[in-house]
Amino acid sequence: MPGSPSVAAATVGWRFDNTYARLPEGFFARVLPAPVRAPAVVLVNHALGDAMGLATRALSAEDAAALFAGQMIPPGADPIAQAYAGHQFGGFTVLGDGRAILLGEHRTPDGRLLDVQFKGSGPTPYSRRGDGRAALGPMLREYVVSEAMHALGIPTTRSLAVVTTGEPVYRDRVLRGAVLTRVAASHVRVGTFEYFAAHRQVDALRTLVAYVVERHFPGLAGRPDAALALLAAVRDTQATLVARWMGVGFVHGVMNTDNMAVSGETIDYGPCAFLDRYHPDTVFSSIDHMGRYAYAQQPGIAQWNLARFAEALLPLLDDSRDAAIALAKEVVHAFPARFEAAWLAVMRGKLGLAEAHPDDGALAAGLLAWMEATGADFTNTFRALTTGAPGDGAPAKWLGEWRARLAAEGRTDADARDAMRRANPVVVPRNHVVEAALAAAERDDGGPLTALLASVTRPYEDGPWHDGQRGPAPEGAEPYRTFCGT
Repeated sequence: MPGSPSVAAATVGWRFDNTYARLPEGFFARVLPAPVRAPAVVLVNHALGDAMGLATRALSAEDAAALFAGQMIPPGADPIAQAYAGHQFGGFTVLGDGRAILLGEHRTPDGRLLDVQFKGSGPTPYSRRGDGRAALGPMLREYVVSEAMHALGIPTTRSLAVVTTGEPVYRDRVLRGAVLTRVAASHVRVGTFEYFAAHRQVDALRTLVAYVVERHFPGLAGRPDAALALLAAVRDTQATLVARWMGVGFVHGVMNTDNMAVSGETIDYGPCAFLDRYHPDTVFSSIDHMGRYAYAQQPGIAQWNLARFAEALLPLLDDSRDAAIALAKEVVHAFPARFEAAWLAVMRGKLGLAEAHPDDGALAAGLLAWMEATGADFTNTFRALTTGAPGDGAPAKWLGEWRARLAAEGRTDADARDAMRRANPVVVPRNHVVEAALAAAERDDGGPLTALLASVTRPYEDGPWHDGQRGPAPEGAEPYRTFCGT
């Protein structure tokens, strides 16, 4: 079993304040990470460690491997697996952390409370006959994409480390086992509320609302309508989050309710990917045969998930079920307008517009329609507008309308470009580049992964670190498919 920390591991600088582990019995199960044969470091995110006030750079490779494989439990940690449920592809299931263990909540020097979670650290009481393990490829994918999303300025969980375990993981083939250390504002999900609603535990729901309000929305504390206010706050954070995903061509791929964090962070990077050629119906997940989680479906799914959140909260909204439903509907039905406002704000930024105008939606739609018709690359099209070089075949009529819109604000193309550079990345994690880097890492060649991380963590800056990272998949390449890794 995991043992006591070495002196080095104990003095990393952990400041645990494990608030979730102080909630009532039934919210979680205490469990230790499974022992592993031969942990070895693949990546440690020292920049994130620095921001957290952790002295990860002082760790030896041996101590870092043991720590991030869960083989040394730091002082003050209180490892638990959290209970939750969720609608997966529309069907309700009781779940829980089946292959994740929350090591504890770390207090940063600036006062933030962050979950530190091991993913792939062995079975828990919620494993549902699974092995609780993770493979190296999916854990590296989450590391790369979550750090890229952070660099893009999109709220996200982050990745502190990936270590291999020295043990095999059996899926459709034998894979190398690994553990990811994930950092999050919290891991409370819509599915956490669904868990207690399904068990008709109204007091637990009330406790969870109070906990989430205190941790994430303290301005709502003390309100008699705290549950309704929380529903509205989550609606607004999700509307903004999904709009920002779509602004960089991100397709989450598995927007189940257990993957909708109430903190407003992006969570779970399984079958996710970024658009190359723009098409609103793009699906990357190998199991999403009906396109439920396609690029353009994401706002509707976010609203659907919000409705499931509202259903879970009904007992707290009003003693009358009819009145509770009416209150919930009012909040949920406002989602499309909130999303539209957030999406237009994103698009104005991408087009260098500073003022709202009634025709903004039509202007954005016109560009996207041309991109869809021509198969234009999403990232490169917007970056070309940013640099003033839209290229051959650019929509001349649309360009004229856009420049007239800038002129109406008293701006030239050049005036708008500084703002556009902050909204239109040079690179995103290109799917074929990610796959090549992961394949190399499986062969213990870390060069492509290092180059990829150097690029995607500086997405808005032009520079030589982007060499080989900008181009879409070659013409005629097979449709890209991703897998959840479980």
